[in-house]
Amino acid sequence: MAGLTPNTPTPTAVTAHQQSRVLEVSFSDGASFRIPFELMRVYSPSAEVKGHGPGQETLQTGKRDVGLTALEPVGHYAIKPTFSDGHDSGLFSWDYLYHLGSQQAELWQQYEARLAEAGVTRDTPMVKAGGGSACSSH
Repeated sequence: MAGLTPNTPTPTAVTAHQQSRVLEVSFSDGASFRIPFELMRVYSPSAEVKGHGPGQETLQTGKRDVGLTALEPVGHYAIKPTFSDGHDSGLFSWDYLYHLGSQQAELWQQYEARLAEAGVTRDTPMVKAGGGSACSSH
């Protein structure tokens, strides 16, 4: 996340579409994206998903039907979604939402490649990790 600059496009409208499970975001530069909740969930910028450093990422599976139960503004720079699986520790800054929307095709390809490499599918249930160091993000 590069952070916000005076040139960072800011949202002019944010709409959560529950039935189609997409977040529609329109930006001040005229760009508009429909970001699936699943994509947001598997690329959540939280420590629970990204880990605390390179190589510590947790591959998210079983999130195809994830929904949003809440969507809260965080200052003037981000939103905090609460997903139907209970995940609520990711803050999605405006630049990160723009990245998710504008790079959607590439992000899906990367996700599908990581799934294939792990021998799982998008619908494989998440397995609770055991052992190792735990990171509490709640």
